[in-house]
Amino acid sequence: ASITKPVTVWSLMQLVDEGEVSIDDPVNHYLSKFSGEMRDQVLVRHLLSHTSGLPDMLQQNVELRRSQATLDEFVEGAIQTPLMFEPNTRFSYQSKGILLTAAIIERVSGEPLRDFQQRRIFSPLNMKSSTLGLGGRSIEDLVWCGTVSADKESDDERSWGWNTIYWRDLGSPWGGMHSNGRDLAVLLQTAMDGGIYDGQRILSLASTQAMQRNQNTHLVAPWGLGWAMADSIVWNRCGELVSNKTFGHTGATGTVAWADPLRELICIVLTNKMSHEGSLLRRVSNCVSAAVVDS
Repeated sequence: ASITKPVTVWSLMQLVDEGEVSIDDPVNHYLSKFSGEMRDQVLVRHLLSHTSGLPDMLQQNVELRRSQATLDEFVEGAIQTPLMFEPNTRFSYQSKGILLTAAIIERVSGEPLRDFQQRRIFSPLNMKSSTLGLGGRSIEDLVWCGTVSADKESDDERSWGWNTIYWRDLGSPWGGMHSNGRDLAVLLQTAMDGGIYDGQRILSLASTQAMQRNQNTHLVAPWGLGWAMADSIVWNRCGELVSNKTFGHTGATGTVAWADPLRELICIVLTNKMSHEGSLLRRVSNCVSAAVVDS
């Protein structure tokens, strides 16, 4: 689910490292149709820190999914949708900002995001179980999301829900990555190690530090570039015992992955249903934090 988001941002930061993108450029520098009204004020960094004013989901979200729309159709909708507020004046968690981030990556790199990530992240990190989209798997190879059995799903759930081929292979940059605990641990460890894995640099030290640094110091809504922070008001689920340097992300299906650099600690919990507003994820996270003994 949404643990996908910081991975999408990681891809963008690789282009920042190479001088292909600046996060302080207006979004319409890369996506020319995203212009007019307040859109001209939206910088790339606002997409990454949930301050762009874009909505989490489009008003026509259900209609698009019922028609099994392509990601390009979602991008077109996000480019045209009205902003909810003046950019950089408020925080509002929004998947559509990450969608436009992916569109920038594809425009600049000239290749689909799933291919870019396979070549630039998953393969170098030996994340063999990680793909954006199905990656050649069948639905039967994957964990079922939710507790409702197939014969009790609604027509919409059977058509475009989490467990359909359509959704699993769409490659949504805000929630379409498949992975496992081992692979996510490698990703988090690489982030804690400043972008180096097995002696190979995957992301610059400067970018890994920027991703883990609060970008919303002018708002009471801490967020990094892609990563949620320990004190983020939404979507962290890392519990109450982590240090203030902790970064990570939660997914709506019942997942959380976080790293605490001060304790050199990683926690990954992958369930298939969000329980009690993330209480289970927070409680497990607390147990992990409490288990660390200072020797």
